[in-house]
Amino acid sequence: MIYEYIGVKEINGSLIVLDDVDCPSYEEIVEIRLDDGSVRHGRIVAIEGSKAVIQVFEGTRGISLQNTHTQLKGKPMELALSPEIQGRIFNGVGRPIDGLGNIYPEKSMNVNGTPINPVSRVYPQNYICTGISSIDTLITLIRGQKLPIFSGSGMKHNELAAQIVRQAKIANDEDAKFCIVFAAMGVKNDVADYFRRSFEESGVLQRVTMFLNLANDPIIERILTPRCALTAAEYLAFEHDMHVLVIMTDMTSYAEACREFSSSKGEIPGRKGYPGYLYSDLASLYERAGMIKGHKGSVTQIPILTMPNDDITHPVPDLTGYITEGQIVLDRSLDGSGIYPPVSILPSLSRLMKDGIGEGFTREDHAALSNQLFASYAKVQDARSLASVIGEEELSDNDKKLLEFGKKFENTFIKQSENEARSMEQSLSLGWELLSELPREELDRVDNETLEKYYRPAAAKNA
Repeated sequence: MIYEYIGVKEINGSLIVLDDVDCPSYEEIVEIRLDDGSVRHGRIVAIEGSKAVIQVFEGTRGISLQNTHTQLKGKPMELALSPEIQGRIFNGVGRPIDGLGNIYPEKSMNVNGTPINPVSRVYPQNYICTGISSIDTLITLIRGQKLPIFSGSGMKHNELAAQIVRQAKIANDEDAKFCIVFAAMGVKNDVADYFRRSFEESGVLQRVTMFLNLANDPIIERILTPRCALTAAEYLAFEHDMHVLVIMTDMTSYAEACREFSSSKGEIPGRKGYPGYLYSDLASLYERAGMIKGHKGSVTQIPILTMPNDDITHPVPDLTGYITEGQIVLDRSLDGSGIYPPVSILPSLSRLMKDGIGEGFTREDHAALSNQLFASYAKVQDARSLASVIGEEELSDNDKKLLEFGKKFENTFIKQSENEARSMEQSLSLGWELLSELPREELDRVDNETLEKYYRPAAAKNA
């Protein structure tokens, strides 16, 4: 049943309060009609007895205490969905902004989603190729995984996100239906234009569904943007058996919108002013990734977040790390030295990588190569620390070779151009080419059989 109420009891920022409301529901959508005939929308965000607190999407400017007509719709917010959403651009609440008209829905789905029964989940296996050596070889993205990118303000995470959208594909499966859902939250106009232009010029926009929430849009829209994006992804994955990669940037903007929203409701703040339920709120988004028994599709997530002051212990990256299955960390010193993408190898990891690489997935030597590159690069950091104390001239021959390996590793393996897509075979071969610069006895993470097959020292190559 649909109820309509005349007048509001209180207006506070973007919130209005209705009194004597009969049977309100949390997250229920409302329609607000003003004196001038214009219509705004909102949702119920708090209920205290017969009092309902409503967050207005378009803001409360011009709303009258006496003559405002508020209609409760009796249902939560739903997103209109059909296969036509691919190649379309929407605002943060799922309304088309590309001038191509409305979506004719095949069905509508609640943007809040429904929890996936853990028993019905399928363990993620097989990988998504991004064309970026450092990610594909060392921090492999597994289909159905949630793997965040931790960046810093002003670093090239937007360029990295756009490159992944352009290059990502399902490897070794030509018949797999693959698409991308891209959600941008709190971005400036020039950044939104960069994403749109990048996807259009590269020709990938037809497989991308974009949700754009700008910095000057209402914060309630920012809170709904990832939910709309994930609802679209679930529809494509579990209704149309597609493999969907969801990229969400910037989750820190989302968390700050949650903090502002929580403060406006008068809730007791938690750590650094964020609401005490931030962990469960983030989990309600991240846990929507995965695969379900009986469905061929999958939802894979790459949330991108900027760490204030590059602090990885900040609440947003800290809580994200507890929920997700690894992280890709970007390094400011690599970024400052002109290396793109500035992936910091040692603090990065993919916890599900071991089950989606190797024989039958990538190549039988992948795991051993990855372990050895990690170990050798860790020794490079030790050699650099020693060189800063005693000087590079005083180092042993092995340490000098490690320093040379470290330079080549950063400048040929980690570094690649924004338009360079390397296959998994190319990345693995490049890794062995670099390891062959080191003495064989230094490669202690690889068995002899694998070394015989792939290790080619400089003398052998020259011969």
